[in-house]
Amino acid sequence: MAASSLILNSSLSSSSSSKQTHIIKASINIPRRVAPRISVPGFGAAEELKLHNFTDKQTQLSPLTIKRNESDGPDRVVMAKLYAILEAVADRVEMHKNVGDQRNNWNTLLLTSINSITLAAATMAGIAAISAGEPALALKLSSTAMYVAATGMLSIVNKIQPSQLAEEQRNATRLFKQLQNQIQTILSAGNPTIVDVKEMMDKVLALDRAYPLPLLGGSMIEKFPATVEPAVWWPQQRRKQSRANTGYNGWNRKLEQDMREIVSVLKIKDEEEYLRLGEKAMNLNKILAITGPVLTGLAAVGSALVGSPSHGGWAVVLAVAGGALASVVNTLEHGGQVGMVSEMYRSNAGFFKLMEESIESNLREEDLGRRDNGEVFEMKVGLQLGRSLSQLRDLAAAEAVDEFASKLF
Repeated sequence: MAASSLILNSSLSSSSSSKQTHIIKASINIPRRVAPRISVPGFGAAEELKLHNFTDKQTQLSPLTIKRNESDGPDRVVMAKLYAILEAVADRVEMHKNVGDQRNNWNTLLLTSINSITLAAATMAGIAAISAGEPALALKLSSTAMYVAATGMLSIVNKIQPSQLAEEQRNATRLFKQLQNQIQTILSAGNPTIVDVKEMMDKVLALDRAYPLPLLGGSMIEKFPATVEPAVWWPQQRRKQSRANTGYNGWNRKLEQDMREIVSVLKIKDEEEYLRLGEKAMNLNKILAITGPVLTGLAAVGSALVGSPSHGGWAVVLAVAGGALASVVNTLEHGGQVGMVSEMYRSNAGFFKLMEESIESNLREEDLGRRDNGEVFEMKVGLQLGRSLSQLRDLAAAEAVDEFASKLF
């Protein structure tokens, strides 16, 4: 216990008399005893606070202690922002899934409906050719009207390509689920930063731009572009935060050389091959998309001329054969889902382009502390390509590569 302090204050008062009086005032100040903060292993912050208050209810935690306790955990504002992004991503997953199912149903129902209308019109045109009088006229007019309706419907369906729309939404659902898992991993790892929030926001907005939901207003992805380009659903690669005391961070000259060789193989073999296949699928789809409405339009003309004295023979052939061929073309295009195949190839090419950019961004970064850990990054590349680490190194070491980098697709 600290020694008591004695404060002596003296005052001398004099009067007209010769007698002097000494007045002595003394006060003793004893400091209040402050109970020490007790820390017990196994007790949480709440239990320690209760124990501390039990010792001295009037004693409060100092601002310094409160600040230190708050800084030990993650920033609550950052956590709240990440949870808000996570909720938005989960909503987009469900939304794109529902829209994808809806557009897949469009493809099935429109294919069945248009084929039914076309075949019914061809049948009516054939019956009208062997009939006479008012029944023949009714059948002819009905057949012509159905062909005109089928032509309009085919033109719209071939423009929007429902099978390709469904594939776009399936890709968006998968990528948003992937982003959802990334955010959950960051939250479970603890101590996220504002940089993580910015990165996740950029990824969400990039996915929204890559896979739009509206069909009108120019937002829809062009189904027949001049050239097929890889799908891009990621934001621009940014520099990562520097990590202290990482040393070489798992990187060495051999690993850097292997990654450069893998990028070269991805560009020359995998990405180029899928762009070539996507170009072929798109050209085939374009031919089928033009041929279908042309055939139904010609069939409509033939159906209108059925029974004409000068054009009756070839008009019947055109009406019946045109309708049958249009049904075959429509089945090949939408039943075979050629648009979906074209989108799948474009998406695969985008997958390899993303891998190339990810590897190149790490190799361009001179500060090793800002790179992804080399050993972990090599394992990720191997998993994405469906290869073991030994197979990945053999691929990089090969002088003449005759195989594709990816073994998955």
